[in-house]
Amino acid sequence: MLVLLFVGSGAAALIYEVVWQQLLQLVIGSSTVSLGVLLATYMGGMCLGSLFAPRVIGTGRHPLRVYAFLEGAIGVMGLALLVAMPLVTRLYTAIGGIGPVGVVMRALVAAICLLPPTFAMGATLPAIARYVERSPAGRSWLGLFYAGNLAGAVIGCLGAGFYLLRVFDMHVATYVAATVNVLVAGVALWLAAATHGGLASAGARAGAASPVATGAGRPGRGWSFTQQVYLASALSGFCALAAEVVWTRMLALAFGATVYTFSLILAVFLLGLGLGSSAGAAAARRLRRPAVALGWCQFAAAAGMAWSAYALANVVPFWPGQATTGADIWAVFRLDALRTLYAVLPAPVCWGASFALALAAVADDDRDTGETVGRLYAANTLGAIAGALLTSLVLVPMVGSQHAQQVMLVAAAVAALVLLWPATTGVGGRLPVSLALFAVLLYLPVVPGVPGLLVAYGRHAAAWVSRAGEIIYVGEGMHASVAISRTSDGLLNYHNAGKVQASSQPADMRLQRMLGHLTTLVPAKPRSVLVIGFGAGVTAGAVSVNPAVERVTIVDIEPLVPRVSGRFMGAVNHEVASNPKVRIIADDARHFLQTTTETFDAITSDPLDPWVKGAATLYTREFFDVARAHLNPGGVMTLYVQLFESSPEAVKSEVATFFQTFPEGLIFGNVFDGRAIDTVLLGQVEPPQIWVDEIETMLRSGLAAVDSSLMQAELFGAVELFGNYAGRAKGLQGWLADAEINHDKDLRLQYLAGLGLNQHSGHEIYQELLSYRTYPDDLFVASESTVEKLKAAMAGVRE
Repeated sequence: MLVLLFVGSGAAALIYEVVWQQLLQLVIGSSTVSLGVLLATYMGGMCLGSLFAPRVIGTGRHPLRVYAFLEGAIGVMGLALLVAMPLVTRLYTAIGGIGPVGVVMRALVAAICLLPPTFAMGATLPAIARYVERSPAGRSWLGLFYAGNLAGAVIGCLGAGFYLLRVFDMHVATYVAATVNVLVAGVALWLAAATHGGLASAGARAGAASPVATGAGRPGRGWSFTQQVYLASALSGFCALAAEVVWTRMLALAFGATVYTFSLILAVFLLGLGLGSSAGAAAARRLRRPAVALGWCQFAAAAGMAWSAYALANVVPFWPGQATTGADIWAVFRLDALRTLYAVLPAPVCWGASFALALAAVADDDRDTGETVGRLYAANTLGAIAGALLTSLVLVPMVGSQHAQQVMLVAAAVAALVLLWPATTGVGGRLPVSLALFAVLLYLPVVPGVPGLLVAYGRHAAAWVSRAGEIIYVGEGMHASVAISRTSDGLLNYHNAGKVQASSQPADMRLQRMLGHLTTLVPAKPRSVLVIGFGAGVTAGAVSVNPAVERVTIVDIEPLVPRVSGRFMGAVNHEVASNPKVRIIADDARHFLQTTTETFDAITSDPLDPWVKGAATLYTREFFDVARAHLNPGGVMTLYVQLFESSPEAVKSEVATFFQTFPEGLIFGNVFDGRAIDTVLLGQVEPPQIWVDEIETMLRSGLAAVDSSLMQAELFGAVELFGNYAGRAKGLQGWLADAEINHDKDLRLQYLAGLGLNQHSGHEIYQELLSYRTYPDDLFVASESTVEKLKAAMAGVRE
């Protein structure tokens, strides 16, 4: 029954983790620093709970009642956090910002929101530890409780990612998790009342020591032995979370960084931990020296990490068959789950077994069982926090995934030696240990790096093996991995999220220049412009060449991107990275807008694909409202909306959500060689009017640089630019009647887009949209001859 209760507890905890991460990202941002703050706070709260709760809660209380109280408190705090989040958002918006002070404010908000419930989560296992016997069977149950918790976590992870948040929203998911907490608490109270002997029996279990549990025949007992186990457990936690960071980045490139991909990866990781913990718990019943088995587990984990390093670099990206990018997305998910199991399962099994064996090694000392288990859990969690933060913030961006994996292998070897070297004597005892260490050291120099083809082409890497051109740069940043490639005819491609995001190809140049120049030609006085997303820098460069623009602020979440694009793409982006009127800020654009008091005459947004996890926060109704509030009178906002690798449902969601904030919004299409590729949305604070003849005159005189930039993209004058008009909000109501609005509370778009990333119906989507288009007599202010030219351009007739 207790194992089942821990299954429920784990499921609720993972639902909360997913929901709270999404909620707080909307407040403090989605940058790697913000994510690191959230992770450290979440796991830090569990560490504090496991460490201090047993000291606060006396041994005289019935462990089951304590457990029930903790579960009930988690449910209440989960609901309270949901209710309090709007207030938290307003408070942080008033005091937050960028720089060191901003990081402190983010940590403060995360601590206020997450520490109370995660403290209670961390206290549950130590509380129940007081209920088990100090015997081989008792310590085995501790491992099974942990395995049950992990099994529940798998259910919660998949349930939240594939159903609750896809179909409903964060409120419903929270209600489900809180209901599970209440049910678990109720059953625990019933079990406490039904336990014969009550507290006396429970206390006897916590305090009794069996002959086997005294550790007879175990050398090196005492506080120093316990410290060795704690250190090994901390190093095991370090390796586990460091590996999760590295492997998740690589698998997200190989599968596409959707919310479904992240759910699958986490579920497989948790599954491995659960299987290992179950096996370790079963073995703990028979082992007289579990610490020795724990040491060998670290060498086994090193072998598992070596396998994963090889498989992720040399097998998974080049998996044969077309099913990896097929139209049946559910078949793709099944294959992705299989590939994840193949590549990463062995090491998590070893780490799961390690925790169960560590429990068996320390749970029978002379201290209070709850405090002992709490210390072990805290040590493991502290190591995990260090592994996650050091790897994501330091190792990967500074030395790369290859060297980060080498550090993980060394840490695993050290953890093994900490336990095995003192426990073995003589040549016969230490020879196997020495050989295992030699094997780890032998593999270190040949740990593969991240393939450039994977960074550049992601899930399409296998198809590009023979035609990728020359990859001239590959780099790993804190938030993303980027690449630059050059084709045989000299064209440049900028790669991010495992695909070409921008390039000097004619179709891409046309889109990027259109986006930039619409942003500055429509408003009367575009003095200050905000560019969301640096990318290849072409859009920002198009903005910067307008002499009326005095200040350009570019916000990109990945600091590496402006440096790389500035270095390689300068010839096509007007050297925007070194332009003196340009300011580049490394931050999540949503966080920047929510915390700045600055206003702009124009804002242009060109974020990553909406199916990339986290990108949907830049497409919500609430974000567009924030952006509109930062526009000066007469201000304009433009937004890039892709048609390729997307579904009608996702495109309609983006367009309809934007038009809710800008009810007079417009849409322009990018058609190249007769096929629609992508679109640009344009919204104004006031009802728009576009003075076509006046803009044409300006292009021929004071805006010569803008005119030249347009001609380079084969857009010859204002008529051709505005001739890409495809519709307006009030004319597209029929087309958008079934659109799902993307709100902060559900981030619906990332779930819709994640199901459509393998679809190729962009031209058909655009043709359906055009069926609603009529010429807007009240929009374009132009002479009769210019009107005729505009109508001809809209019809696809070129002079």
